[in-house]
Amino acid sequence: MSTVSLVSTAAALALCLALTLALRRAWTVPKWADPAVALLRALVQLAILASVLSIAITQVTYVFLALLIMLGFGIWTSSRRLGANARTVALVAGAMTAAVAISVLTVFLTGALEFTGQNLLAFGGIITGNAMSVVTLSGRRLIQDVAEHWGEIEGWLGLGATNRRAVRDIASRAMSEALIPNVDQTRVTGIVTMPGAFVGAVFAGASPLEAGRFQLLVLAGIMATGTVAAALVMWGSDPVASGRPSHAESEKKSHLG
Repeated sequence: MSTVSLVSTAAALALCLALTLALRRAWTVPKWADPAVALLRALVQLAILASVLSIAITQVTYVFLALLIMLGFGIWTSSRRLGANARTVALVAGAMTAAVAISVLTVFLTGALEFTGQNLLAFGGIITGNAMSVVTLSGRRLIQDVAEHWGEIEGWLGLGATNRRAVRDIASRAMSEALIPNVDQTRVTGIVTMPGAFVGAVFAGASPLEAGRFQLLVLAGIMATGTVAAALVMWGSDPVASGRPSHAESEKKSHLG
């Protein structure tokens, strides 16, 4: 990589980040400087990843280890957003691990993808990241909606419903909202978005047909993983057990119960 490329990349990153921070600050978005920290972390993590991949990609054992590390960071990130107590961590860990395992086993046991380190890392890494996003979105939406619709929940409880039944309709809406980005991404692939896995495979020398086949498997895996993860989080959550939350608590101290 030439010096010119490095300088131009740094300039583009700085301009994009400056625009992001300026607008967040102007609109008084809470934690407006978070994107700067996130981008710096991404820089360090990608540098480490690039160094490790040259070794890890040659051994399936190392790939499994890399995926476990990714999964662990994903679990911790989602758990912090949802309360970070022991029960929440266990729920998020179980949901994400089961969802990722189901999708990975499906594509490799059916023979849809050849079991290689490259395929395992590419497919597993993508669906793990998406599982983390869906778990975070569905869990946060559930927490917020429970606070906003507590009267509805009390009505169900007054009729003798269990905690799970009392929040079922709210959980269904939260799950639906969290899965919208995945469905929309699949719906507009090739029209509005150029999928990274497809473009990367073509640039690496794969035929467009083979790249498209891989991308379809990735999109199906993303939807399946996200749906399973969200369903498990909704099923295992018990926000009613914590009692009636205030709106302030739903933002600061609430958890999935």
